[in-house]
Amino acid sequence: MKLQGKTYWLVGASEGLGRALAKELAQEGANLVVSSRNAARLEALVAEIPGAWAVPMDVTDSASVRRAAETVRPIDGVIFNAGAYDPMPASEWNTEQALNMCDVNYLGALRVIGEVLPDFVERGSGDITLVGSLAGYRGLPKAVGYGASKAALISLAETMRYDLKGSGVTVRLVNPGFIRTRLTEKNTFKMPMLMSPDQAARHVVRAMLSRRFRTDFPAPFSWVMRAIQFLPDFVAFRLG
Repeated sequence: MKLQGKTYWLVGASEGLGRALAKELAQEGANLVVSSRNAARLEALVAEIPGAWAVPMDVTDSASVRRAAETVRPIDGVIFNAGAYDPMPASEWNTEQALNMCDVNYLGALRVIGEVLPDFVERGSGDITLVGSLAGYRGLPKAVGYGASKAALISLAETMRYDLKGSGVTVRLVNPGFIRTRLTEKNTFKMPMLMSPDQAARHVVRAMLSRRFRTDFPAPFSWVMRAIQFLPDFVAFRLG
């Protein structure tokens, strides 16, 4: 895979990992279209990246996604990095927050992919990168909404990988651990192997340059999280 000269639509670019990823992709020579709800932050970002342009968009609004997709065409690939997170134990249920996390993290991906995938399939080429989370591998404490939405995104990526084999469309899944952002600042617990956005962005770019379908990071924290996925329930629930 080479990124130089290709045009990527980066969805969820205004903060944290997305912002750092935009800069990493630009250094690799990619042409960038960046989207998020925060138009001011997008304009500040594109001012730092020659040739990049901003297309504000709300992934929870189908009409907004459709308008943005029509604006950005044609593109070589899309990176779905939009994310919402609120730590929530089931004992402190907040339906509005849970629905918002699912709407942004999973349904937002469906809206975006639905606008770009038909074009990719028709021409026999295209690149889709979905940013999931290690939290999607097993139910975890205080992860109502977030964990479920990321588990759904992982399942979506795996299904697309099956169905698009031989189509010329590349599907890629990256699952980060903890990244130091305004979202993880909400956590009150210790976050193992906490990464900076720049460190995480380099992992994502390396994944995009490889032929792997799935990239989990950082190691060895990702190995621990995958191992927990296969623990018997009576053991796993004691760990929480």
